[in-house]
Amino acid sequence: MSAPATTRIGHVHLRVADLDRAIAFYGDVLGFHVTQRYGAGAAFLAAGDYHHHIGLNTWESLGATPPPAGHTGLYHTAILYPDRASLGAAIARVLAAGIPLDGAADHGVSEAVYLRDPDKNGVELYVDKPQADWPRDATGALRMVNDRLDVQALIALAPKLSQN
Repeated sequence: MSAPATTRIGHVHLRVADLDRAIAFYGDVLGFHVTQRYGAGAAFLAAGDYHHHIGLNTWESLGATPPPAGHTGLYHTAILYPDRASLGAAIARVLAAGIPLDGAADHGVSEAVYLRDPDKNGVELYVDKPQADWPRDATGALRMVNDRLDVQALIALAPKLSQN
């Protein structure tokens, strides 16, 4: 048995140390808006009119430190943008906020940058390439790669920050 092809990951729900700091990152920097807030302990954010793509809470983590390296847990949350210009605009906002990138790659199937949120959770910002352009081997199997990504070229596609 397999999941239907139309199945999607609906949202990610993160434990954070400081709710307002996390809302500022996911809201002000990445552009999601708060759809609902549960007092001082939780908030839900979305793009567009969806109920929520990101849940944030401090129920068990208020003031906590990030988990140490080398432990199990979430590797990263991947946020898919609709086009390269939108991804470029998001990257420009991240860099303008003084948030460093951990890496960037052209995976053949997608173009992605990697960074950390204020709680040191991994975040991937990416855009998919058209499926017809995905690299495949002689048998038709996917051959994802880890090639250099020209981040500045993506940023150049973005509208000016004052227009976002």
